[in-house]
Amino acid sequence: MPAHAHGHIDLTFSAPLDDARGPRKELRDGLSAVRQIGRTLWLANDESASVERLTLDGDRAGAHEQFPLLRYLDLPEPADKEADTDEVDVEGLDGAGGYLWVVGSHSRKRSKPSEGNSPAEAVACLADVDKDPNRFLLARIPLIEAEGELPTLARKAKPRRAQRLRGDGKGNALTRLLRKDEHLGPFIGLPGKENGFDIEGIAVAGERVFVGLRGPVLRGWAVVLELRLQGDGRWLTLQPLDGSKKGACLRKHFLDLSGLGVRDLCLQGEDLLVLAGPTMDLDGPVRVLRWRDALRCDEASVVAASQLQVLLDLPYGTGCDHAEGMTLLRRSQDAAVALLVVHDSPDPARQPGRNSLRADVFALP
Repeated sequence: MPAHAHGHIDLTFSAPLDDARGPRKELRDGLSAVRQIGRTLWLANDESASVERLTLDGDRAGAHEQFPLLRYLDLPEPADKEADTDEVDVEGLDGAGGYLWVVGSHSRKRSKPSEGNSPAEAVACLADVDKDPNRFLLARIPLIEAEGELPTLARKAKPRRAQRLRGDGKGNALTRLLRKDEHLGPFIGLPGKENGFDIEGIAVAGERVFVGLRGPVLRGWAVVLELRLQGDGRWLTLQPLDGSKKGACLRKHFLDLSGLGVRDLCLQGEDLLVLAGPTMDLDGPVRVLRWRDALRCDEASVVAASQLQVLLDLPYGTGCDHAEGMTLLRRSQDAAVALLVVHDSPDPARQPGRNSLRADVFALP
């Protein structure tokens, strides 16, 4: 049975998401990632090119401040820096090593017919597959954390600086590496919601970077990629995982999630928590699992279902309440660690105010 939330946090944003192309999702309607850093929550909307900071205060989080990514990163498609309109499709956030880490979906998308389209227009629409350059983003931005002040972002904070994995409108160093991969290569050009290549979730431990794949799911097995990244000037570079000069720069971990894909990742000690949900455009099921001692694994692995502890079966709606992001939550120094979950397409019942959203808090078994 789905777990019942034992609490909630009311998130309040200062404004809806709007730009020169007309209104899009409100910030609260498309949350795709969340991470607690100190007494703040950092969140992202999958139709924006920014990250959002809210300040925690008991059962509420507000004092919203927006950080356009173009202030800190030279995106592949910068366009208008003032309007900040170019979607990144941020699907994962983490705070580690003095940086905020940000990953885009790296996925392609198929156009969706509108209700008023003629049959011919709908057919043509379904043949249109787009590649948004800014989705190929894997980056880190220096976090500045001064005593008594809220953590904020900086383009440079010596010796740190904002860096991204080298790439352009056609892909980046990771997708180029994967094009010839025996498992993932055939899926690079497929739309994300059609079991194509689609990153959702990031977890960072030192130079080790884990990214979860919503797709592809291979015969029921989901994939977590492990990378080793180092900074080199304005760029992040892929490095051999074994520290040699010619070793492999990529490690694949296959997890039996019973046909589900990865929707987010979160480290707890040496364990990796996995938010699992459908890879296709479906409502559920959704659950949180624990991969014990993931950080002790120093080779490619195949993790059977029996090796994964199911922590929570999360509730989900019909056409709404799609769990997209999770973070370990500690409301005070002496409080127990819980799990905060945010949703894309939230049920209207989660929206008690004009710019607010109610996010669930679950006790961790």
